[in-house]
Amino acid sequence: MVIWKQWKRIKTKIANLVKLGIKKQKTYEWANTRKSYWHVAGSFILDTTITTERLRLAGYVLFSDYFMKVKVVS
Repeated sequence: MVIWKQWKRIKTKIANLVKLGIKKQKTYEWANTRKSYWHVAGSFILDTTITTERLRLAGYVLFSDYFMKVKVVS
């Protein structure tokens, strides 16, 4: 949700979705959605584009990874 909200403008959403490999027509549809940020976060739109693997590659720390690390140490 935070990433989708950071892409405030429709133009930015379109550009970033194209960079993620989505077809141009779909990017227009998805970027112009009237759904709330939270609703889009759990939808097919971000589920297929911003995956956990891409988040790891971008340097984000996922809660599940952190939990497993803390669980193993404890």
